[in-house]
Amino acid sequence: MTELPPKIAHHPSVRRVLERGPSPRPTVIDFAWLREIALAAGADDVAAVSLDHPELAGEVPHVLNALPGTRSLVSLVVRMNRDNVRSPARSVANQEFHRSGEIINEAAREITTALQDAGHRAINPSATFPMEMDRYPGRIWVVAHKTVAVAAGLGVMGIHRNVIHPRFGNFVLLATLLVDAEVSEYGEPLDYSPCLECKLCVAACPVGAIGKDGAFDPAACSTHNYREFMGGFTDWVETIADSENGADFRERVSTAENASMWQSLSFKANYKAAYCMAVCPAGEDVLAPYLEDRKQFLADVLRPLQDKEETVYVKPGSPAGEYARRRFPRKNVKEV
Repeated sequence: MTELPPKIAHHPSVRRVLERGPSPRPTVIDFAWLREIALAAGADDVAAVSLDHPELAGEVPHVLNALPGTRSLVSLVVRMNRDNVRSPARSVANQEFHRSGEIINEAAREITTALQDAGHRAINPSATFPMEMDRYPGRIWVVAHKTVAVAAGLGVMGIHRNVIHPRFGNFVLLATLLVDAEVSEYGEPLDYSPCLECKLCVAACPVGAIGKDGAFDPAACSTHNYREFMGGFTDWVETIADSENGADFRERVSTAENASMWQSLSFKANYKAAYCMAVCPAGEDVLAPYLEDRKQFLADVLRPLQDKEETVYVKPGSPAGEYARRRFPRKNVKEV
């Protein structure tokens, strides 16, 4: 220990700490202990992965910037209630996303506290909404939860770009903890994909963001599904600024659109679709209804979302607009 100035050395708090002596600090975190803590905190599954894992090479500089000395990442899973996510009433689905997000953030914080009390440095970045908005529109997240979960063996990315857990399917939210120690047991990537390649996500997407060949159009997805997140909010504000008066604004933005934006701003941002997640039958705990009666599964889960009368948001002249008009004539296509 470095020599301390007298004023600090004689401080009562300093003296008590020095009298206790150095705290014993384990060099390796016992995974069995970590798993017990995680499940008790509310996680449904957990796995750890070394920051040296080759699939995490792109995360290394970002992780070390967030917590210098990070050696391991701990991936957490919280499952969601499937029928809530599948509901055509998006308020029901969004409530499930929001509550599950609260649970996994609370669990991550509780586990981080346990790690801290055990003598480790650890942080729990936001599990749900990316919040590094000073970087917008660049990388606004601290760590890529999906990338870490796949490397840790908690799932594989499906063609809909959601991580599919082998048991819970894609009805999960993910979190990642950064910790400055090795863990006694690391997970390994799955040697198979839980994705059935049934293409129901392709059939459900209202803007054709997912191709049958596995191609993905992130702009089409974000323009519609994230309409009430940062990009759509900015467009909404610019529409207000460009309007000549209230009447002109109401011609541009419907009462329902304004009410929905108000709801997102006053409560929490609402997803417009996430239908790809809703219809996915993958996962051992999820599969049975699809296997038992595929026709009924399509009638109960896929059709209500396809037939839902709603506004679909697309960029002017985009393939998404043409696709939505052709495939879903009952939906109102709006260029934004």
